[in-house]
Amino acid sequence: MHYRAGETGDSSPALVGVVVPKKQVARATHRNRIKRRVRALMSERVTGLEPGARVVVRGLAGADGATSEELAADVDRLLARDRRLLSEGRRR
Repeated sequence: MHYRAGETGDSSPALVGVVVPKKQVARATHRNRIKRRVRALMSERVTGLEPGARVVVRGLAGADGATSEELAADVDRLLARDRRLLSEGRRR
């Protein structure tokens, strides 16, 4: 996951993108399933992001066999990590 906070005074909505590399997941049906599942999880969380934030989630092969609870826990953990690192000033 790549996370960039919005600029001060930015009131535009947070944007989320999902990518699944062809090298990681060869079959298109599996790539699309991963993208759909991650998009659904992120749509529930996008309102909790800062205005102007930009998030890119990179889906990997292991996401195809993961349960929804496992994926949700991973997304929450990564969001919390990136937001914590950003607030500590270690990441932009």
